[in-house]
Amino acid sequence: MTTIGPAILLSEMRPDPSWEERFNTWYDTDHIPVRMAIEGFTGTQRYRALDDDNYLVIYDMTSLDVLKTPEYNTVKNQPSEETRWMLGNVSNFTRYLGTEIAREGRIDETSITAPMVFIAQFDVPEDMQPEFDRWMAEDHVPTLLKGEHWLGTRRFAMTVGEPVPYNRIAIHYLAGPEALQSPERAEARASQWRQRLTAYDWFNKGHAKAFRRHGARF
Repeated sequence: MTTIGPAILLSEMRPDPSWEERFNTWYDTDHIPVRMAIEGFTGTQRYRALDDDNYLVIYDMTSLDVLKTPEYNTVKNQPSEETRWMLGNVSNFTRYLGTEIAREGRIDETSITAPMVFIAQFDVPEDMQPEFDRWMAEDHVPTLLKGEHWLGTRRFAMTVGEPVPYNRIAIHYLAGPEALQSPERAEARASQWRQRLTAYDWFNKGHAKAFRRHGARF
């Protein structure tokens, strides 16, 4: 059974095309298995970006405290030689840690392994976070979920963000790329509430990106 933990570690990185196959072998046979052997890691899914050569991984955990355990410290601080080489040679590295603040729509064993995810990231000023969260909960996400290709959304408050300190991340689970061109997405982007938020520089500096599922869920 798929377990969807309330905390995540989300990371992107890009291998050189000349050793991309080696990178994928390392990820599936080294990087993921040693973490999934640690109590508190509950599930992992990998993705590849639609518009560039980045790979994404999302680890589900029972709590961010998992990353403070002796077992995780051993894995992190005593990596294999292949891990040292990979982390020293990949580009476009990002790392985000957060705790779930909402689940909307359908979040289950089917949607969590959806063919695509759409990741939206924002660095929201503290005094704007209540309004931003209400906009997502009351306007933006409900409009998206009216479409058949938007399956569900998980939203997170991030405590670590590298290299850009995004503190709000939404993971939208999509049935296919049609979701990105759907009338529901156009409606959500045209809402009056969203238009008001576009007056803020921080909102316009948000980042969104689509990824296609890569491999099976661990």
